[in-house]
Amino acid sequence: MRQLIQQSFPDHGVFGEEHGLMTGSSNGSGDSWLWVLDPIDGTKSFITGKPLFGTLISLLHNGTPVLGVIDQPITKERWVGMAGQPTMLNGRPISVRQCGDIGNAYMYSTTPHMFAGKTEKAFHAVRDRVRIPMYGCDCYAYGLLAAGHCDLVVEADLKPYDYMALVPIVEGAGGVITDWSGKPLSWEVSDGDVAAAVAAAPGEVIAAGDRETHRQALELLAWR
Repeated sequence: MRQLIQQSFPDHGVFGEEHGLMTGSSNGSGDSWLWVLDPIDGTKSFITGKPLFGTLISLLHNGTPVLGVIDQPITKERWVGMAGQPTMLNGRPISVRQCGDIGNAYMYSTTPHMFAGKTEKAFHAVRDRVRIPMYGCDCYAYGLLAAGHCDLVVEADLKPYDYMALVPIVEGAGGVITDWSGKPLSWEVSDGDVAAAVAAAPGEVIAAGDRETHRQALELLAWR
């Protein structure tokens, strides 16, 4: 993926989980266009044969995600989200469903073990109010939400490469995705300092199919 991007967009930067930051040919360390890659999101699913992992590809412009892709090669599903455009699943537009009240919500998280301390207490407040809490989907859960199959995804202990691609996909399907404080998700690398940028990025993410369910979940999280 890095080679293809470098060949097609030599001025763009590329950041990936495995190989760090590669700056663009002319922009130096402050790339206005930055690709963020996660070749296998859901490594534990991948190595145990569960087809719910995915390849995540995102493009950021000045820190804002404007393109996102979830590709699931086993089920042959590909979600594509672009800023200002409807999200597509295998070439067809999709949309979230309306839940309206958190008591009716089907909620996904990758694992209950991703929460600890304050995040665990906050998560339990939401978990205990939804209709059905479920686990084990990694990035696939956000694809399900965008396609109208579940209502809420609440996660913690994430890195920017875990969620940047998900933002245009959820938003393009009519959903809402933020950190636990309700702030939009964005990410910039200043002066090439990836470690500082990753440390400063929120690790807590919430996505909902409608704004009312999102609002109710944020109130229960009561984050900072």
